[in-house]
Amino acid sequence: MTKLARVVGDAVLPALSRWDPERAHDWGLLGLRCLAPLWPAPAARPALAVHRFGLAFAHPLGLAAGFDKNGDYLDALGALGFSHIEVGTVTPRPQAGNPKPRMFRASSGLVNRMGFNNKGVDHLVARLRRARYAGVRGVSIGKNADTPLERAPQDYLACLEKVYALADYVAVNVSSPNTARLRELQAPDGLSGIVGPLLESRARLQTRHGRRVPLLVKIAPDLDPSQISALAASLRSLGVDGVIATNTTTDLSVLGPEWPAGRRGGLSGAPLHARSAAVIRQLRAELGGDFPIIGVGGIVDGDRAAATLQAGADLLQIYTGFAYRGPALLEEILNALPGH
Repeated sequence: MTKLARVVGDAVLPALSRWDPERAHDWGLLGLRCLAPLWPAPAARPALAVHRFGLAFAHPLGLAAGFDKNGDYLDALGALGFSHIEVGTVTPRPQAGNPKPRMFRASSGLVNRMGFNNKGVDHLVARLRRARYAGVRGVSIGKNADTPLERAPQDYLACLEKVYALADYVAVNVSSPNTARLRELQAPDGLSGIVGPLLESRARLQTRHGRRVPLLVKIAPDLDPSQISALAASLRSLGVDGVIATNTTTDLSVLGPEWPAGRRGGLSGAPLHARSAAVIRQLRAELGGDFPIIGVGGIVDGDRAAATLQAGADLLQIYTGFAYRGPALLEEILNALPGH
């Protein structure tokens, strides 16, 4: 571990843990921006290189959507050595998200009800144009909270149109629990109503820009086996390029009776891992060995990273573990992967 990473882990993160989690997140990103020019270049790990959906990844480990919603910190986060960073989720128009407080620490995890707070797709596009990060850039797209469900396709299409030239892949977020009725779009009819028009638009954009941008779908962990089976069949028949599994869970029962009943949201972090891995395992069985899966959910240490790959993931993303442990987690996970 580098000396700078040790300072972050031993001094900075414990100080931030005494603040409100959303405030700590914002200040942590600002601090990272200041430290980024001092960060040593990450070591090359050619044995860990991965090729999926037409893209080359330096290694499997990336940063999940939600950490940098607006692309404001892409270069600073990229300096830490992530192979890919997924920015967003972004919506066509800026929106404030749900009322605060809306993020809570919970048993090696986080419960959030952020609600797609972001500065809008035009702001994100401007940031992507300025960024120098050379890794794989993913963009997660969603709908505005006040857009009726029947008009959701227009929101997704508007985002795809604007980010297409600057994204290496686009993730269709239909699984956040914090936008009313959004998860209804995971049902076969709902998914085809979103993804079908996006694929048609992608074909036109591919011709216009001379490049094909992969389209992935991010799903929830709160699906029963029959729903996962139906969703897998839809992903295959629609012809998307991959799936990201999983988003946060709304089942907070694992937190025990002491968790305040009115404090709802999506749970991430260590308590989510077993559920996320189970979804990935079934998806791999349903989709076969060639369908790309990005595994995310509860990857808070090297052992869970390896377990997510064993469940069937091709690539990994972290969020909550990184919030708690900082850059040291990247090194631990990469050292735990076969062939490191």
